[in-house]
Amino acid sequence: MSHPAITINRSTKGSGLNVLRRVLARVGIRPTLDRHALALAALSLLVLGPMLQAGYFWGAHDARHSVYFLFEFDRVFTDGVLYPRWFPDMTYGYGYPLFNIYGPFAFYIGEFFHLIGFDFVTAVKIVFALAWVLSGLAMYGFVKRILGNRNAAFLAGLLYVFMPYHLIDVYVRAALAESVALVFLPLTLWAFNNTVNDRTLGSVLFAALAYAGMVFAHNGIALLFTLVLAAWIVFLLLRTRDMKHKFFSRANILGLIRNALPTLGAVALGLGLTAIFMLPLILEYRYINVAQWTQNYYNYQDHFVKAFQLFSPVWGFGISNLGPVDGLSFQLGLVPVVLACFALFVIAKNPNRKRAYVLFFLGLTLVVVCLMFEISLPAWRAFGLASVAQFPWRLLTLTTVSLSVVGGSVMLLDDETKNAERKASFSLATIALSALVILGSFPYITAQNILEPKEGPVSLAGLMAFENSANEMTGTTVFANEQPRWSPLADNYVAGKRVNSKIDFSTVPEWLFLRVTRDSLRTTGERVDYNAPNGDATIVFNVQMYPGWRAYLTPSRSNEIVRELPIEIEPPYGRIKVTLPQGEHGLWLRFQDTMPRTVGSVISGLAFLVAFGLLLYVVRASRNQNDKKITP
Repeated sequence: MSHPAITINRSTKGSGLNVLRRVLARVGIRPTLDRHALALAALSLLVLGPMLQAGYFWGAHDARHSVYFLFEFDRVFTDGVLYPRWFPDMTYGYGYPLFNIYGPFAFYIGEFFHLIGFDFVTAVKIVFALAWVLSGLAMYGFVKRILGNRNAAFLAGLLYVFMPYHLIDVYVRAALAESVALVFLPLTLWAFNNTVNDRTLGSVLFAALAYAGMVFAHNGIALLFTLVLAAWIVFLLLRTRDMKHKFFSRANILGLIRNALPTLGAVALGLGLTAIFMLPLILEYRYINVAQWTQNYYNYQDHFVKAFQLFSPVWGFGISNLGPVDGLSFQLGLVPVVLACFALFVIAKNPNRKRAYVLFFLGLTLVVVCLMFEISLPAWRAFGLASVAQFPWRLLTLTTVSLSVVGGSVMLLDDETKNAERKASFSLATIALSALVILGSFPYITAQNILEPKEGPVSLAGLMAFENSANEMTGTTVFANEQPRWSPLADNYVAGKRVNSKIDFSTVPEWLFLRVTRDSLRTTGERVDYNAPNGDATIVFNVQMYPGWRAYLTPSRSNEIVRELPIEIEPPYGRIKVTLPQGEHGLWLRFQDTMPRTVGSVISGLAFLVAFGLLLYVVRASRNQNDKKITP
């Protein structure tokens, strides 16, 4: 008995996979079953070994910050605030506007994994791991696009993953937000390269999303990298000019302007997407006590790097100390430096006319290295680099990118005489150099894993113990004259007591009656009913003042706002003080959006609609392209 043949049409209009591939191709990402990318992802798993062990590297610089930031993010997010800004339990319960000044992207990802069942520590480790693997693939895609060589891209991606400072960022510093930002640095370079050269709406969308992702991941790194990105865009635009005309000719200038328009559109859209974060950050940053993060130990002038430290193989888990004897390594990496030296031959031989790219990133490396030395102090003062880099050695983030590209370019020498088929396969030189990269960093793939933190389980009590023992996370606003060392709220948290109100009851008159319920206190405010029969009464909240806190008079047992009440400042910790009118009423203390936050949210909402419209256009264009292909 015969059966009808079954034919599978892989090019049908309804194939979601084919449409997705064409959409990605239109934004400049051409996904294929790439053996180099798969091998890179597999080898990247080697750096994750310490994460698979029991425990967590609690002793790393920001390890506890990363976990407790996620802990606080979860408390606010699950309380119904989709964009958390105020963390109510930081600073011993007085609160702090952390995500009004700090990029939240990594913690949205961490919150996703926590909500589907992972504990806070495991969720943080998953974000670290994903960021590490994806960063290598992002570097691979970028270098493959600019150098057109899979072996060079593979080596660059491997260098990026195994770069010593990348290992330091995770296992020594535990800088979660910065680790996630490392995904977006090559991704942003890649996206804007596509925008300048392709000038399509898809590439504009890709660049805008990549830039916005970088800003949301780590605003400090983003501001610093924007300087590099600007130089990169200028470099790319100059390469598009018509060599037949003089540089300052009318034709050249008009051509550069025309070529720059898509890039400017991408930047504008990217900034629009980040307005919900950046506008309040810029306009309300002055209300943060910045001095505590820039003076004393944090004075950048005490943390310049000595030349020998860039090449010293000494490793450690300590901190940056005053002077040249530091507890952590500032090395560039022996293998990346040696490969960068060999890249000089790439420049000399100019294979495939890619010399300009290598020169750009080699020049970037040299400039950044010079900025890490004390000789660059005038530049730090003139351009205010400390406001974005904090310490000179944090510029190693940039050399991690540039040295990866330069090091990967040496494969152009090996592939110069090969045909296309051989270039697409792994060469013996690629395998040998990859092994060298892994072996060069393998001794540093280690972490100080601890089974249980000394503060105990992740909880409010643990948060208080962490703040008290490490003198960390006690940020203050400009309304405080003194940094708190403890609080009555902290006593209750440590004792495991439920806190239903942040009112300082020691300030409440005996004749004032307050009605506090289990539902009175939320992460974004508090509502209580009261009866003041003898006249006006003043109460103080254990909440430090910051723009956005408003006090309202309401009827008893009602949320209807009668009028706004003025807020006074209670020294020395800048706590909120409110005078209650005589009678029986309600008081509603709320943390709400200010004008910059509202305007920023509206701008981001409009930018999101534009981005979504571009995405729909790209998807539709991809479908139409498919229709044209299959139409006889």
